[in-house]
Amino acid sequence: MGQLEGKTAVITGGTTGIGLATAERFVAEGAHVFVTGRRKDALDAAVAKIGRNATGVQGDVSDLADLDRLYAEVARQNRRIDVLYANAGGGEFATLEQVTEKHFDQTFGINTKGMLFTVQKALPLLNEGASVILQSSNAGSLGNASFGVYGASKAAVRSFARTWAAELKDRSIRVNAISPGTIDTPGIDGLAPDQEGADQLKSYMASTIPMGRVGRPEEVASAVLFLASDQSTFITGIELFVDGGRNQI
Repeated sequence: MGQLEGKTAVITGGTTGIGLATAERFVAEGAHVFVTGRRKDALDAAVAKIGRNATGVQGDVSDLADLDRLYAEVARQNRRIDVLYANAGGGEFATLEQVTEKHFDQTFGINTKGMLFTVQKALPLLNEGASVILQSSNAGSLGNASFGVYGASKAAVRSFARTWAAELKDRSIRVNAISPGTIDTPGIDGLAPDQEGADQLKSYMASTIPMGRVGRPEEVASAVLFLASDQSTFITGIELFVDGGRNQI
């Protein structure tokens, strides 16, 4: 019997990387998973890869109407939510001098505004004792040059985890943040102009990580499963780093 047997989970940004790896792990553990993505082709491919017990809902978390459609589909299937993994996010490099209003609005629109309303709009469907997991980043507590807007957006997510853990405790809903470091995903590749640049970036990042390598999406998925499952029933309000020791040593 799986750790999430018979449970319903929602994962935003579940078409690639960490989100997709987590959706696959949740289904393997017995859950039915709703996954979102902005591109229909990528969403369809992800649902096909997951293979069973998965429903895809196209949408952008920064668009509140899309979030309404997501939760309407959950309700239409007569389901309530046991696990919400607010994973959707992204960022780009920009120094203080380079930051534009568009860059700021896009980053905070997905990572912060989208996060807030993903959770707010789920509240009527969250079961008592549900687990809410917020995707933060170790960048939220580092001063990475050229990554200031992204880091600030993720620091806000860490703050949300504390506040919402306090606000939802009377419903026994646990809220925790998970903060990956450098993980080998398409999102990391997208920070570089080409594959050679992406490989160089990952090589450099690996040199800053005590474990000497970048992480794998499956390693983050295992940590998310821990926070989603009954293995963590006395844990709320924390930030769990999955970063090879980058922020710890």
